[in-house]
Amino acid sequence: MNREQLQQLLHSSIEDHRLDDSERRELNDQLGNAELKQEDRSFLRNQSFKLAQQSLKEGADASDIVRWLEKTIKVLDNAKSDAGGDLVGCWFSPGRSCAEGIIKQLNQARHTIDICVFTIADDNLTAHIVKAHKRGVKVRVVTDNDKIFDKGNDVNYLVEQGVEVKVDTTSYHMHHKFAIFDGVRMLNGSFNWTRSASKYNEEDITLTDDMRFVQPFQKQFEELWQKFPFHQPELA
Repeated sequence: MNREQLQQLLHSSIEDHRLDDSERRELNDQLGNAELKQEDRSFLRNQSFKLAQQSLKEGADASDIVRWLEKTIKVLDNAKSDAGGDLVGCWFSPGRSCAEGIIKQLNQARHTIDICVFTIADDNLTAHIVKAHKRGVKVRVVTDNDKIFDKGNDVNYLVEQGVEVKVDTTSYHMHHKFAIFDGVRMLNGSFNWTRSASKYNEEDITLTDDMRFVQPFQKQFEELWQKFPFHQPELA
């Protein structure tokens, strides 16, 4: 089954604003037989969002459409792939290659960016995060409170620009360094999102779209997002 046929399945399933069990099974079976490449999965995810947006414009009940979208994306994410992942990359610092790899993903994101890093203190990275937010990408940031008030830290600025930020306020540290883009691509490694990491430190960062890795990290992000409070600079 090709892209156009799979896209037609999505169109048919949203007509009544719900993905019933038979439709879910059929979609799952057809996706499994198609053995999707990651680019096909991303295409169908984007089509699902577009269909949901169009249905909302036409007056469909928002809760019904959200449920349809959640179920559809879950089926797409769990569908068998013909390979572990098609997209790979790795970069090292000192040098700007790590930061440039991050910026490329920030600029390519169309729907969501979930950032989970110990600290953010690089004006260039911050500018591209804000740029993504302002073009309508849903950006969420989980970070640690240890460096928030350090000179050059950009977390308060991100909140001022409307980016949602949650902070680990415990006596321990949220020390992860990963980011997930559109739910299908992930950057992960030792690289701190700071100027000093690019200029001085021996660091690394890896890019993958292998859902065997992306999904567990997405789950971890969601758990931390539920666990930590929103950052409110005026109360800190």
